[in-house]
Amino acid sequence: MICLLLRDLPNNSYWEDGRQVSTFSLQAGEATIHDLRREPLALMDKPIHSLLFYLPCAALSALADQANVPRIRELHYKPGVGVFDETLKHIRLSLLPALRTPDRVTRLFTDHVTLALASHSAQAYGGMQTVSGLLKGGLAPWQEKRSKEMIAGDLTGARPLRDIAEACGLSVSHFSRAFRRSTGLAPHAWLLQARVESAKALLRKRDASLSTIALTCGFADQSHFSRVFTRRVGLSPAAWRRIALG
Repeated sequence: MICLLLRDLPNNSYWEDGRQVSTFSLQAGEATIHDLRREPLALMDKPIHSLLFYLPCAALSALADQANVPRIRELHYKPGVGVFDETLKHIRLSLLPALRTPDRVTRLFTDHVTLALASHSAQAYGGMQTVSGLLKGGLAPWQEKRSKEMIAGDLTGARPLRDIAEACGLSVSHFSRAFRRSTGLAPHAWLLQARVESAKALLRKRDASLSTIALTCGFADQSHFSRVFTRRVGLSPAAWRRIALG
């Protein structure tokens, strides 16, 4: 388990396997690692604001198998000691808006963040070495075509990233890197682009309401549609429609 602190946490005690191993003071932004097999316990004297991530051993083993490297037996950490980790910080920052509006989060996005968290943890704290050869090329033309068709075919974003990777004959981590190299976007970002392009086609039809277009193109609601469209196009859907229809 990885814990990301959102507020300071001074002067607390930490136990593993029934014995106290440290007293600790953590600052907002620090991360701590806890091996649940060691029955971690902490005594805290004030409410804690944090994000908790659970990484099962099976996830780390799958990453190692895909990279054809030895499996990770455990993550290396100092019990109760916090570390500032810029990558974990950015993962946290990307998640906070999603946690505030979970109905607007796609499966592709959560799969992407989960993969990023697991891969970083495996490399930074498990000693897993990546194979540089996997980073050189993008997708083959047929793989790019197939993956784009699968993403665009379900604009809700509910299709798991694993299904798309398997259809391309790749592991999830290899597919994600290759897709970004080929398209310049992560799969969940490409999905947003596909939603916007689909919305443009519907906006050219005068009888389609904005709320109907929003739902048809996989957005949670009209306000979600308007915000994403405006951010990517530079105009609101209504303004873009007026220009498109002349």
